[in-house]
Amino acid sequence: MAIPKPIPLYPTYAELKDLRFNDYPDLRDFLESGESWWQSHWRWGQEFLSYTGRNKSEHTFTRFRNETERFLLWVFLVKGIPMERLRKADILEYADFCWQPPVSWICLANHEKFLFNNGRFIQNPSWAPFKLKQPKNSDNPDSKPDKKKYRPSQQTLTATFTGIIAFYKYLMNEEHLYGNPAQIAKPDCRHFIKDAQVKEVRRLTEVQWKYVFNIAVEMADEDPIYERNLFVICALKTLFLRISELSERPQWTPVMSHFWQDSDSNWWLKIFGKGRKLRDITVPDSFIQYLKRYRVYRGLSSLPSSGENHPIVEKIRGQGGMTSRQLTRVVQQVFDRAYDAMRQNESEDNARKLKEASTHWLRHTGASMEIERGRALKDLSEDLGHSSMATTDTVYVQTENRVRAQSGKGRGVK
Repeated sequence: MAIPKPIPLYPTYAELKDLRFNDYPDLRDFLESGESWWQSHWRWGQEFLSYTGRNKSEHTFTRFRNETERFLLWVFLVKGIPMERLRKADILEYADFCWQPPVSWICLANHEKFLFNNGRFIQNPSWAPFKLKQPKNSDNPDSKPDKKKYRPSQQTLTATFTGIIAFYKYLMNEEHLYGNPAQIAKPDCRHFIKDAQVKEVRRLTEVQWKYVFNIAVEMADEDPIYERNLFVICALKTLFLRISELSERPQWTPVMSHFWQDSDSNWWLKIFGKGRKLRDITVPDSFIQYLKRYRVYRGLSSLPSSGENHPIVEKIRGQGGMTSRQLTRVVQQVFDRAYDAMRQNESEDNARKLKEASTHWLRHTGASMEIERGRALKDLSEDLGHSSMATTDTVYVQTENRVRAQSGKGRGVK
């Protein structure tokens, strides 16, 4: 029997808070077409996601929304029994489903869940709960992706369990349910791989970073419109920022007065980061010249002042700060040019990583270089916003692995 094609269950946090079913006719009809408990389960999801939206970051809300939506769609359309009857074996069955979902549940790009049409929100037919990630800048853009080859990464699988475990915990706290089979099932999921291997840090080499930096400078020197690109590239790498921490969000807009100077003339940057936590990042002297350069381009004084409410990175058109997606495009412009330059001057092998690089690589690059420079792990951990030095140590300390790799290069075949 064919599994029905899914429809989106939850809009954005802002829309979810005051959702009226008359405004979402497809969603209303879908829930009314099912078992009597479908609507109560949907309400549980709405409560959980509303709680998440109020108390967690935008990123966490989006991640939990996707996991909750996928899980409930499976419960509704595949398993067909309410959550209070699910056991450990059922959750492991769901993990198998996530490992190889039907092709009708897979899309190839990010799509809006709902489209606004004639005053109502209707389901977007292009949307699906799972996304097949395609190779960045594929050498053969005409090749058609095979959805049957979809497999979640270990990170994605972990996020799946994290999401549904959190959902169950919330329902237990609210006394809707009295057990958490997802918590029990996770250790026995056969798709998890116990990884004791060398971890690959997604970062640029020093040579690759030099190409990115030099290209950004050249672009800005040739046309001032690219001063923004240069500033963003330098900020992400030098200040170890996540792209979201530089972007405008519903509850926070990074403004120039978040750069501040203490009584000893040290510069800091106040950041609203992961977990809805504020932290202050040290701003090195080497970065100040690029801050000044960018501000002068915008017609501002050379350094920020207290109470200045100009966005740190302003929109290209319109008012306010840039979104994460807009900032990503700004960075990608530099990566693309750096790749072309390095491929021509060095080789395809040396430049290849620049095709794969994302904005987060700049954070990893800056932090890894600081470790190699000999900076204290505790100080770096504070700037990165890690709750534990162990996280910094696990992710960024690669010195022993580099020594091991160098010693292994001398092995002979004969």
